[in-house]
Amino acid sequence: MKASEADILIVPGYKNSGPDHWQSRWQKKLSTARRVEQESWAKPVREEWTATIAEAVNAATRPVVLVAHSLGCAASIQTIAQFERKVAGALFVAPPDVANEKIRPRHLRTFGPYPRDPLPFPSIVVASQNDPFCAYDVAEDIAAAWGSLFMGAGEVGHINEESGFGPWPEGLMVFAKFMGQLKN
Repeated sequence: MKASEADILIVPGYKNSGPDHWQSRWQKKLSTARRVEQESWAKPVREEWTATIAEAVNAATRPVVLVAHSLGCAASIQTIAQFERKVAGALFVAPPDVANEKIRPRHLRTFGPYPRDPLPFPSIVVASQNDPFCAYDVAEDIAAAWGSLFMGAGEVGHINEESGFGPWPEGLMVFAKFMGQLKN
């Protein structure tokens, strides 16, 4: 599938993705990409976030591909049962360990625990070996439960703007290859 044949939904995490974040850059670069806007980025409420994501997926006119980061991964996963449209695939980058009692801010835990069932669409989980929001082995275990392809990004922090991920061309190459393998 070509990017032009899909509705690419950018699903940022807690506090949104700033203008130099890789998600924002990809959104500008990919003509069919649009951001799922949340009413409150700083005080996420699971029911509100999942309803907004479901609405965006269900309003799509082409096959949907999710590009989620951090809490956007958790919110997307918790929304799957609300999807009326088929999701063609998803790229989940730096999913947080929402079952970890030490995660801060604490209200992020309201997005957990993750379902452990295989996902009904192809997916990739990309994780860092030193992400402060999720241990590498936890991310690997989550990916295995979901039936996702797991990709380690090395010791690169939270894979966000603060850890040096502005354009992230390597990630875009992975995404392009993934898109090429999806079916309409």
